[in-house]
Amino acid sequence: MSELVSTRIRSTAGKLGLPHLAEAINEYIRRAGEGKMGYLDFLDLVLSEELAVRDDRRIRQGLRLSKLPHHKTLDEYDFSFQPDLDPHKVKDLATLSFVEAKANAALLGPPGVGKTHVTVALAVAACRAGYSIYFTSLDDMVRNLRAAEAAGRLLNKLGTYLRPSVLVVDEVGYQPLERAEANLVFQVISKRYEKGSIILTSNKTFSEWGQVFGDEVIAINGPSYRLKNRLAVIERNTNVA
Repeated sequence: MSELVSTRIRSTAGKLGLPHLAEAINEYIRRAGEGKMGYLDFLDLVLSEELAVRDDRRIRQGLRLSKLPHHKTLDEYDFSFQPDLDPHKVKDLATLSFVEAKANAALLGPPGVGKTHVTVALAVAACRAGYSIYFTSLDDMVRNLRAAEAAGRLLNKLGTYLRPSVLVVDEVGYQPLERAEANLVFQVISKRYEKGSIILTSNKTFSEWGQVFGDEVIAINGPSYRLKNRLAVIERNTNVA
């Protein structure tokens, strides 16, 4: 290929928003020559590489914006460490059918059993599949919502927790909530109902959520009802792993 054509391709690729093609054109030509590729095979190579680069860029950007504490996967989780946890249930969640259905998932159980690892792994899988993710602890979410409410910016801040396809809420139940705080949580869960998925972790069973939300009625008619009506639950014994 002449230098003139190569330069023109780089320029056109840049205008089309294909920076990788502009950088890698000579490498593509080399691979095409070594493989004695026809026109269609060469075009397939270029388009496939560009799509892979774009997907990788999207995934890295999505993970950066997700606020996930780490990017561990299920391949890194040792199921033998938690023999009471059914790996089939976890792998079923990893198909992301619950995300597609805009349903929810809960991992309930005592501290230190790997709930956050599994939750993050599900979120990473969802991000790779093209879903937007946002991670928060319940305590951070409540604190941010209360500050926004005090500043008259509650509706704007609610968007942080309503926009993502998957909202991950970690550590539900570690600190009891005041009634006003419980109502803020209910607003998030109610507005996301059948519009987006929630993955949560908690050290409390649902029967104990009255202690968390400070009111059995709020717990049953609020978050518990909205979540349990479209919920996949993974439990370790009476709790979840």
